[in-house]
Amino acid sequence: MELIIDNLSKTYSNGVKALQNISLEIPTGMFGLLGPNGAGKSTLMRTIATLQEADNGSITLGGIDVLKQKDELRQVLGYLPQQFGLYPKISAEVLLNHFAVLKGITYKGERKDLVDALLHKTNLYEVRQQHLKGFSGGMKQRFGIAQALINNPKLLIVDEPTAGLDPVERNRFYNVLSELGEHTVVILSTHIVDDVKELCTNMAIINQGKVCLKGNPLQILENLKDKVYKKTIHKQELKTYKQNYKVISEKLFLGKPTIHIVSEVNPGDGFSLTNAALEDVYFSEIFNNANLKFN
Repeated sequence: MELIIDNLSKTYSNGVKALQNISLEIPTGMFGLLGPNGAGKSTLMRTIATLQEADNGSITLGGIDVLKQKDELRQVLGYLPQQFGLYPKISAEVLLNHFAVLKGITYKGERKDLVDALLHKTNLYEVRQQHLKGFSGGMKQRFGIAQALINNPKLLIVDEPTAGLDPVERNRFYNVLSELGEHTVVILSTHIVDDVKELCTNMAIINQGKVCLKGNPLQILENLKDKVYKKTIHKQELKTYKQNYKVISEKLFLGKPTIHIVSEVNPGDGFSLTNAALEDVYFSEIFNNANLKFN
């Protein structure tokens, strides 16, 4: 099973070009879609999920024309949007059972087996009778995955699933998603680089509605091998360094900024070569997209 997106474009009525000729081939497995807020990720996810129309282009999943055969796509789609509401005074078990009814699973015994299996898969079985208002952020996200899996989807879309989660809940969520990616096309849309680094064998970076980069994360890292340098500087020097170098990231270390730059040659000036990380790839591509002279 493969999801193929070809020359997809969307311009809103206010003139914002949310998607500009997006083309991607997404195979079975975990696919990471990275980009800053406002890059067009959510627009792309909603379009794939048949929640809004594209201006032009095409999307196919196997033999399904997604933009024309919306009902067929919805039968094999699981979707966890960035924000979703839950009934706070209903238990996880009852609400999941209700969603199963809405999905057309009317036989009680079959429905119970399915609900129990999903609660086990998402590590929620022990709290299945607890009201959802008492769930932590990570538990709510795992419940969101459970409801998205009711129809055993061939395509699963999760939009910013780990934003706001603590490290423990994030790791639990990683485990759930990685298991699902073995047999399903899973698109993970996020601005958190660690999400993609931990989970995905294929990825794309999108910014200003365009695909900046796509491929295997490890292979992509090779493009920055021996090109990333770091240096710890004083705060008041940061502006000068940004004027003189291609600064792609800055972090505080012991109260002082440590900057990473991209350079084809050793810049000297106290910089030291450092191993490129996926975060460096991300920031360099965002920098590239915003600064046309960068190469």
